Amino acid sequence: MLIDSHCHIDFYTPDKQLEIIQNAKSEGVNYMLNAGSSRSSFDNILGIVAKYENVFGAIGQHPDEAETNGIISQEDLLQYISKNKKIIAIGETGLDYSKEGYNKDIQIENFLNHINVSVKTDLPIIIHNRDSNSDMCDILKSEMKRHKFKAIIHCFTGDSKMAGEMLELGFYISASGIITFKNAFDLRETFKTIPNDRLLVETDSPYLAPVPYRGRENQPAFVVQVAKQLSEIKEMDFSEIANITSNNFKQLFDLNI
Repeated sequence: MLIDSHCHIDFYTPDKQLEIIQNAKSEGVNYMLNAGSSRSSFDNILGIVAKYENVFGAIGQHPDEAETNGIISQEDLLQYISKNKKIIAIGETGLDYSKEGYNKDIQIENFLNHINVSVKTDLPIIIHNRDSNSDMCDILKSEMKRHKFKAIIHCFTGDSKMAGEMLELGFYISASGIITFKNAFDLRETFKTIPNDRLLVETDSPYLAPVPYRGRENQPAFVVQVAKQLSEIKEMDFSEIANITSNNFKQLFDLNI
């Protein structure tokens, strides 16, 4: 069994969603977590998790969305989270300094709202981090001193120093299709150092399709390729990596599946 710990099924048209989920099951991807990214996605995600037994959901606002459409309040997040017990995480949220003219203050305030909701609900937070390592580490360390919370660093692309700091905070680190890219040598070396009990796999579909599907629309079924690459990195059997990452997911979210 495999679990795609981060995908965006809500980005597909309704008629395509069933096909995507069936494709995943046919490849042994039994469960998936549909991460939220904007307020406009929340109702769609709630409908998907209600309709499909093997899809869980997360509610959260991407930093770009916070800049475009305004910071989401803790009250709004809590309201949507309470609507279905299959909402098992907060996010995705975080910091993204990759675009010119980004507004750091808005992003940080939005991120802190999500961390506070994670603390209040005891649900793990799914963290997006792009070109913001210094601020990200400072915020997470500071907040962890104030109150404990659980987190996933999704689509991890940092170096071994960043990985070590996140591991010290007790966080999980998720591998995406990027680890299969030809030029991702350093990232593969970093994943060698990450303990097995902190590893997750994801697609971030419909983005970041792994080799040999690079350039195509990604889908949860392709997490098999991510797990295969991770098994080579860790010099383990594919079945071991599949079991380890699935068990990590179940433990993090306290799921009996």
